[in-house]
Amino acid sequence: MKKSKAVMIGAGLANMAGAVYLIQEGNFLGKDITFYALDTHGSNDGSSVSQATTEYWNKNHPLDNTLGYVARGGRMLNYRTYVDLMDLLSRIPSVTEENMSAAKDTRDFDAKHPTYDKARLLKAGVGIVDGHKLGLNNTDRLLLTKLVTMPDNEETKLDNVSIAEYFKDDPHMFETNFWFMWETTFAFRVQSSAQELRRYMHQMIYEFTQIEHLVGVNRTRYNQYESIMLPLIKYLESEGCNFVMHSRVTDFQFKETTMQDEITVTGLEILNTDTNEAHHLEIDDDTAVFFTNGSITDSATLGDLNTPIVENPDYGAAASLWKKACEHFYNLGSPDKFFADRNASEWISFTLTTKNHLLLNEITRITTQLPGNALNSFLSTKPVTETGLTDVNMSIVVHHQPHFTTQKPNESVIWGYFLYPRRTGEFVNKPYIEMTGAEMVEELLGQLSKVDPGPVNIKEKTDAIMDSIINCIPAYMPYASALFNNRAKSDRPEVIPTHSTNLAFTGEFVEQPYQMVFTEQSAVRSGEIAAYYFADVPMKNLVKNPRFDKDPRVLARALKRMFI
Repeated sequence: MKKSKAVMIGAGLANMAGAVYLIQEGNFLGKDITFYALDTHGSNDGSSVSQATTEYWNKNHPLDNTLGYVARGGRMLNYRTYVDLMDLLSRIPSVTEENMSAAKDTRDFDAKHPTYDKARLLKAGVGIVDGHKLGLNNTDRLLLTKLVTMPDNEETKLDNVSIAEYFKDDPHMFETNFWFMWETTFAFRVQSSAQELRRYMHQMIYEFTQIEHLVGVNRTRYNQYESIMLPLIKYLESEGCNFVMHSRVTDFQFKETTMQDEITVTGLEILNTDTNEAHHLEIDDDTAVFFTNGSITDSATLGDLNTPIVENPDYGAAASLWKKACEHFYNLGSPDKFFADRNASEWISFTLTTKNHLLLNEITRITTQLPGNALNSFLSTKPVTETGLTDVNMSIVVHHQPHFTTQKPNESVIWGYFLYPRRTGEFVNKPYIEMTGAEMVEELLGQLSKVDPGPVNIKEKTDAIMDSIINCIPAYMPYASALFNNRAKSDRPEVIPTHSTNLAFTGEFVEQPYQMVFTEQSAVRSGEIAAYYFADVPMKNLVKNPRFDKDPRVLARALKRMFI
């Protein structure tokens, strides 16, 4: 199946990784690799608001305030597990630090700014919660132990089993400090897949002993677009790769064969989203097609300080194309499992830009920690779930400053999110999804005021804080947690489907042995596997992945921690 050219549908991390490995391991020429995509952000984004509002769909819904910055999300790294990502970043130069690879850049920054979260959970009447006490009972421990000890060849027992169903006889689990920290660290919801939770418990089992401080978390120097995506783009451009932006691939053309599972792409239908012109691209026998078949930021929309989001009803550009492929073949998974129920996958975030450090300093005072250490989650004091339980209202991340290279010295950027966007605010009486950016700030200040130790409560400084705001951008993501949706193992296609001659699936909606989704690790590895396959590089050359779930010492420490 060796090829000499590649077409990339989607320009996210997975396909860019695939391109790097094709060039460096497969000896492909950059000029023979072409990307067709709507943008180059993928899920690892970050930009000025003015740039974001010119992109697909958002450009047709202009905002009144285009100042400040926006990052729809940001994922925490972990060197111990994200070995493929770090291998990839070691192969390309940083764009902000001279004489450093992108990997060395991140390691250098992280060594000088190690994470130690002192206020992981916050609650009214308590202040900083002692997260070291996980709060588990014996039933919780038994069910978690079953997940940790379940071997890979038995995980299909959890096909179509949600986390809520797995713990159906143990509602206590969902009111433990462990759950509050786990759900907000990794963005699991009770509707999410128990099978995926099992994989996280296996691959991130060492986090069990340090989850309240996040000391295993590693962070990039700047936002993930400038620290991860931009170095990849610059490297690939320097190698001669072609980026055809504002391109939405709308359909495949496949070779007619007698066998209904033999997959050969012969052409693509591509729509220019700027001109609305369509054209056909022929795929010859020497070309591999890398297809990122789902995106957690598809159909995302933005608001601003005084404007709530307008929901985009689109099924999703990548997922729509995946569905087209499934109309031709029966072994390519089930996109509806991930993209047909927004209630199972949606969340909303906000990016707050201020013209001074007043709010940043107030958060530092309340949480007793410097920017760059925090993932602060605010617990409700009354039931907020459908089953009558307390839960986390909202979470914030206070970045090390600056978070963007173009930030002014006096500016601050803070990010936060609501995992359940249709719940009603505690201080603004409307669902989070209906709030303006200013109302989200009001909700944040209310949550901070509940846990403020004084002597002067932050609410006394509300006017000054509101005056400091340049912008606050709500970002609604209907599919942010779609990759965790309840599913069976067969609902995601393999990177190289059986009997595929030139089509690979990449990204977070593909099935890989024991890999966790929602991580840069799994995205990079999918592109790496596809590249090795079509470049005829032996799979034994893939980056070796550690299995901490098979380390007796790690398991023993986790077991001990369950009883604290």
